[in-house]
This record gives sequence, C-alpha cells and structure tokens, in this order.
Amino acid sequence: MSPDRALGALNWGGVMVRLGHISDRVLTISGVGAIVLLLGAMPSRAADSQLQQAIARGSDLFLHNTFGGRGRVCESCHLGGGTRQGQLPDGTPIPSLSNAAAIFPRISEDDRRLITLTDQVRTCIGGALNGNPPAYGSEELNSLVAYVTSLSQGKAIDMGGQPK
Repeated sequence: MSPDRALGALNWGGVMVRLGHISDRVLTISGVGAIVLLLGAMPSRAADSQLQQAIARGSDLFLHNTFGGRGRVCESCHLGGGTRQGQLPDGTPIPSLSNAAAIFPRISEDDRRLITLTDQVRTCIGGALNGNPPAYGSEELNSLVAYVTSLSQGKAIDMGGQPK
C-alpha cells in the first residue's frame, strides 16, 4: 500500500464507517460506526435473523398454543399479546408483561426461592393454562421467553421490581 492513502467509506451492518488514511501502517477511522467497528458490537445479520425468528415463533405460541391444556392460550390472560393488563381465569387482575424481562429474576413471596422468567413462563403454562410446560432448553420455551423478553425492549433493568 502506498503511504498516506485515503480509503473512503463503507456501510457496515447499516452503520456508515468512514475510513481515513493509511500512514505508516496506521488506519484511521471515524464516525459512530468506528466505535462499533472497534468494539465489535454489531450483531451478525444471521444472529439477528435467528432472534427475530425465535421471537416470531414465541409470539405465535403465545397467541395460539394451548400446550395441551383447557383450550386457553397465554393471550387468554395476558391481553394485547402481553402489552395490556389482563386477568387470571378467576378474574384476578394481572399486570402487563411490558417489563417482565426487566424485573426477573425475582424472589418468590411464597417460599423465598429464586424464580427466573423461564420458571415463571412454565408456571403460567402449568397453572393458568393447565397445560404441559415445554421442557427447559426446548425451542418452544426459548422462543416464548424470547418473545416475552422482546416486550421489555428498552426498559431499565429493575430486578425484583414491580410488574407494570
């Protein structure tokens, strides 16, 4: 390479990165994308696509799967896809899931044990739906948790906080 040569710019994962000059084997880069490039924080498009597919599968399960229960689905209690206040089968009001991922893990009020969001999803399926909860680590459970987590996108972490 010739010394002190301007390189131009490139679009990297939707972020514009300006490449400066190579001089004495030092490449200068600038712009917001430079920070991303240096930190390696951009997810690969394949990983982003896989995550979106898992969220979509989770949404479909949330809206349509009874998990072998009494004909109820997650949406039966958690209205608006979990974005609105809902109610249990006995009429007890429950909060939306809009910050659910931000407040887990939590400590159970009953027996003081640690509960994860995954545990809570399985409890809801086995309890309110009277269904068969998907196995830990299964694609079904992971997709449901990905969907519920997506509802908390942008919310501040508040472990042990109150549902909203």
